[in-house]
Amino acid sequence: MAASGSPLRIAQGQIEIPAALRKISFALCAMNLIICLMAYLSRAWIYDRNGLGIPTDFISFWASGHLALDGIPAQAFEWDVLKRVEIAKLGQDFEGDFPWHYPPPFFFVACGLALLPYSVAYLGWILASLVPYLAVMRAIVGHNFGILLALATPFVFINALVGQNGFLTAALIGGTLYLIPIRPALAGICLGLLTYKPQYGLLFPIVLIAAGHWRVFISATVTTIAVFVASWLTFGIESWLAFFHWLPKSSQAIMTEGKATWWKLQSFYSIVRYFGGAEQLAWTFQFILAALVAAGLALMWRSRLPYSLKAAALAAGTLLATPYVAIYDMVVLAIAVAFLVRTGLRAGFRSYELAALACTLVLVAGYFAAKPTGLGVTLIVSTLILARVGSWWRRPVPGMAMAGE
Repeated sequence: MAASGSPLRIAQGQIEIPAALRKISFALCAMNLIICLMAYLSRAWIYDRNGLGIPTDFISFWASGHLALDGIPAQAFEWDVLKRVEIAKLGQDFEGDFPWHYPPPFFFVACGLALLPYSVAYLGWILASLVPYLAVMRAIVGHNFGILLALATPFVFINALVGQNGFLTAALIGGTLYLIPIRPALAGICLGLLTYKPQYGLLFPIVLIAAGHWRVFISATVTTIAVFVASWLTFGIESWLAFFHWLPKSSQAIMTEGKATWWKLQSFYSIVRYFGGAEQLAWTFQFILAALVAAGLALMWRSRLPYSLKAAALAAGTLLATPYVAIYDMVVLAIAVAFLVRTGLRAGFRSYELAALACTLVLVAGYFAAKPTGLGVTLIVSTLILARVGSWWRRPVPGMAMAGE
């Protein structure tokens, strides 16, 4: 056994899910679905009681898609222009902004959504991005329980309610990690598509080089170049020029002036700023953390550590290394948990692991009190991963398969 706790039990060739884990996951899954249903029926989701579109993050996708279809995608990066379009499409004014700061390849998604009516596009986007996320979680866990675990993640309904792309980000990161040992070319394609959110791909080149996964590296590079060229040919060089022109201005507004409000971000950087720390101090702490995470992952991926622990560490590390972590992107943490659960189902859960994961629910609840508690959730999961890594290093064994079994 690689860990203490409940032994691995096989019932008619199937892995037996611990009763407590199954019941808690079912309860959380039901809660997520009920909240979404109640929000829709009470007109607190998609449309309000007056039949007008509710302003959420999704409107930036839909409005930007319309601008791209009109042949002026570069104007989507201009906050004032985009807001006027959003107001016109929703039929009502709103406070604040829902800006567009994605690289031009994401216009392909936005254009597809803009071809549909608002409600169809909203629900269709949630369901279409949910499917690959569920499939990846099922594949990682290696059991149908993975689907239940995916839907039980508390960040699921947050992402769904605002119509964001957390499901897609988690699916691409999870797909990359799952496919690296078995389909490196496909893994590289997933990683190349992740460039629509480049802050979550920063650690991958480090670990791929450290572990010598050159086929993945090459495939990701080719895919990245392909989507960049395709977006250039489709939306014009002006879209790329606008992206690079507005990128520092968006960074200034969000990361320096805090227009997104600090409690909505879940990074070490945002925690320092939330408690009144200076920008330079926050960047110093964030760079130190990112350097430590990068160095630790490079060592792990060069070692003979079970692959499931390497993958879990990288999934969690992507959230720790970047200063810009929105609450909906915390869905990515489900990928790290899935690899941990995969290991636990085959090697036995430690006595404290399920209890520690349950504690994260309390921290998630803190978000609704306008507190940036997401970093605490990431740190708890990271600690559980490091505990398993430390035990493996203290008692080295021959290299094991992907699941760590």
